[in-house]
Amino acid sequence: MPLALAPIDAADADRALRRELYFFTLYRLLEAALLVFFLFGPATELVEPLRHNLGARSVALAYLFIAALLFAFGKRGELRSQTLTGIGADLFFGLLAIHTMPMAGTGIALMMLFNVGAAALLLPPRYGLGAAVAAVLGLFGEYAWSTLDPMFGRRTLAEPMMFGIGYMAIATLTSILGRQMRDSYDLAERRGAEAAHLGEINELIIRRLRTGVLLVDRSDCIRLANEAAMLLLGDAGESTDLHGQRSLAVAAPELARRLQRWRNDGSNVDSPVQLAPDLPEVVPRFTRLLAGSDQVLIFLDDTSLLSRHAESMTLATLGRFSASLAHEIRNPLAAINYAVQLLEESDDIPTAERRLLEIIRQQGMRMNGIVENVLGMARREPAKPEHVELVGFARMFVEEYLESHPLDHDTLRTGGKVARLPVMIDPRQLHQVLTVLVHNALTYGRMPGEPARVSVHVYADEAGTPSIDVLDRGPGIPESVASRLFRPFFTTSSHGTGLGLYIARELCRANQATLDYVAMPGGGGCFRIRLVGSHTLLSA
Repeated sequence: MPLALAPIDAADADRALRRELYFFTLYRLLEAALLVFFLFGPATELVEPLRHNLGARSVALAYLFIAALLFAFGKRGELRSQTLTGIGADLFFGLLAIHTMPMAGTGIALMMLFNVGAAALLLPPRYGLGAAVAAVLGLFGEYAWSTLDPMFGRRTLAEPMMFGIGYMAIATLTSILGRQMRDSYDLAERRGAEAAHLGEINELIIRRLRTGVLLVDRSDCIRLANEAAMLLLGDAGESTDLHGQRSLAVAAPELARRLQRWRNDGSNVDSPVQLAPDLPEVVPRFTRLLAGSDQVLIFLDDTSLLSRHAESMTLATLGRFSASLAHEIRNPLAAINYAVQLLEESDDIPTAERRLLEIIRQQGMRMNGIVENVLGMARREPAKPEHVELVGFARMFVEEYLESHPLDHDTLRTGGKVARLPVMIDPRQLHQVLTVLVHNALTYGRMPGEPARVSVHVYADEAGTPSIDVLDRGPGIPESVASRLFRPFFTTSSHGTGLGLYIARELCRANQATLDYVAMPGGGGCFRIRLVGSHTLLSA
């Protein structure tokens, strides 16, 4: 796509001819000085006899004064107006000089040939050719004026005609040349503007790259560094050596050693390196700026970005795998549920064991719900929110959990001060989220040698947002671990998969809810779910 650049102003193009204007004014000053020299110097006899002695001397002095003024102010003002003023003065005083000094008329007319050509070069074509036409008419007018004075003899008509043809020819040629000079300047300015624009775009792209880019010279001094590289170098990237230069050996010693090894034998170590504490590891890559150049480009690939990219690919594969696995699980689940139904219809089952069948049926239904949730997440299906009374739901959840999961000495209870709290959420998905959170709290939220004490607290916060806190009395979660809790495949247990909290947060997001870990000042951990009230959705 072509770059949209502003057109070059005509005034900018005229500035390219400012040097030519300077030489034009200098030549005019030389012309005037030469006339004064011939009239007031020792070579007066070369231009005598004069038609008007006083008039000739006055014209020479006036022309010298005007020429000096134009030379002095030649670097100021607009080029077109200065050139028009100059050629006007040249024609006026030149024709008067030809008339008052008839013996030097041919030489003066010949010198004016350069003035006409220079004016056509510096002015637009219509003005340049207009100046040539004015010069030709002036020559014929002076010729007609001279014929009225028979004292100095009559010149032939061929002289002004030949000068007129010369004036028109030189004006046409120099006008074409001036137009080509302006076009060339315009093209050069456009190419320069495009190059500068492309340079700015390249600089912006490099500066915004997530990959760190460093330019290092032969002395291992950092010449350029984009924003990503400075973030990966940390505060050491601004450090300077004794000579006030940013040295790579000072900013990143390990990176400098790898660069030196690459320069010596061309080998590059692919293992990641941490350039500064508390910063992600990077994998450096080296390449020369140009073939045979001593300047080296260093690319710093952030391993955390690569890890996230690998995680996204893994999650995509896991989504397809989980969909296939869930489909396969549904068949044995259907057989289990069917068998339970048959057993419940049998009269040979004791009443005490029917409770066990009910638990099997409930857990089978829960397992089927989990399979449906996994399939829905793999297919990116939206949740199916319903009106749920949150306080009653939490109590029912705790009762079902206690029935299906004997806790021995551990405790699980509900809490809250509100009697009713209506929300809009998919109850199956909320049940799965709470199961994950309670299971983690009972497993990890305990002090060594002590039973776990977990509570599911339902309340509305200061803004009226329905919330659920799953609280434990364990040692809490370190800040370094808490920042990565919801990342897929992150786990601190050798038996965990690292997907429980990730799936729980995704299920909350599917219901326009949030799931976060909140550190408790008095110890313990808290996973907080913020939901959407039913009145909020109804008003929306």
